Amino acid sequence: MKVYGSRISYYTGKLEAYLRYKGIAYTSHPTPYGDAKLLKEKVGAVQMPLVEREDGRWMSDSTPMLLQLETEYPDRPILPADPVVSFVAHLIEDYADEWLWRPAMHYRWHYRYDRLLASNILVDEVMPHLKLPRWLKRQMIQNRQIKHFVRRDGVTDSSREHVEQGYFHALDNMTAMLKNRPFLLGNAPSLADFGLMGPMFRHFGEDPTPQELMRLHAPAVYEWVARMWHAQDQGSPKFLAEIPEDARPMLQEICETHLEQLTANAHAFAMEQDLFGMTVQGCNYQNITTSRYRVWCLEELRRRFAALSTTDQATVRTLLPYDQAAILWLDDMPAHSQFNSDNHLPFGKAINVFRDGTP
Repeated sequence: MKVYGSRISYYTGKLEAYLRYKGIAYTSHPTPYGDAKLLKEKVGAVQMPLVEREDGRWMSDSTPMLLQLETEYPDRPILPADPVVSFVAHLIEDYADEWLWRPAMHYRWHYRYDRLLASNILVDEVMPHLKLPRWLKRQMIQNRQIKHFVRRDGVTDSSREHVEQGYFHALDNMTAMLKNRPFLLGNAPSLADFGLMGPMFRHFGEDPTPQELMRLHAPAVYEWVARMWHAQDQGSPKFLAEIPEDARPMLQEICETHLEQLTANAHAFAMEQDLFGMTVQGCNYQNITTSRYRVWCLEELRRRFAALSTTDQATVRTLLPYDQAAILWLDDMPAHSQFNSDNHLPFGKAINVFRDGTP
């Protein structure tokens, strides 16, 4: 199995942590952007990570990839047996994938030392085919990332404090859960843990500014990152049979931030708006790029909720007593992505999270 990505990539780190835990052999390769045309033919969108299987099939999109591999490698499962705990694992993973992306990109590309480090690495990994001066390639990367994944994701002088607050909330909420067990939902990594490895490992855990903040403010999370990267066979994973009180602050944060974002994005998509604004925890965000992919993310969460029994649905409602959570069970969906209706992922054609792709 060949994994094409980057050693500082959000979702590549998530996938690699999973492969290591499951004992799935793979080799790492930089994403060959010089062969972008070929990659688009194989997977539809050039993003990280991409996987080339031994049988010639290609996979993309980290979440469907993990779920596909779970069916092929059932030992050391990452999905809790309890339906409610499993649903919460999916919810936490989606929050990690789609909400914490914003502070992760902000810290990497706003702070000088962070962007110098990242751009130097990416020049070597993704731009060796361009015959340009190194300083120019670094500047091209910085300009692209800041434009598409910071400014067009609503990060401005007025929202920056709230963006950084979201990082500290994640650290605090994880610390509360890790006081009582080595992983978020039991004695072994779950889908929730692997989701949070995306931002916490290759961004917050390696970029100079957020790494120092993690070490000083949340050493338990810093330790958890290393534990996840070196996770060994836990025998028979023992996941929680119910969601504990220590998870409630994280669930509240997810509802107030991520579900608010998914709702606003879906309404903007329904109105065919390229950009939208939203108010999250009293902070106004403007000029955020509307994402068809995130409409699909919301559809997936709603589908998983609908698949629960009536009793389990009632339990989830009790766990999420916040107005923003109603989008998970309301009869009317604000928009429809018309994506992956044939359930082809992780194979076949993917779409970009944003119009111009995801690094």
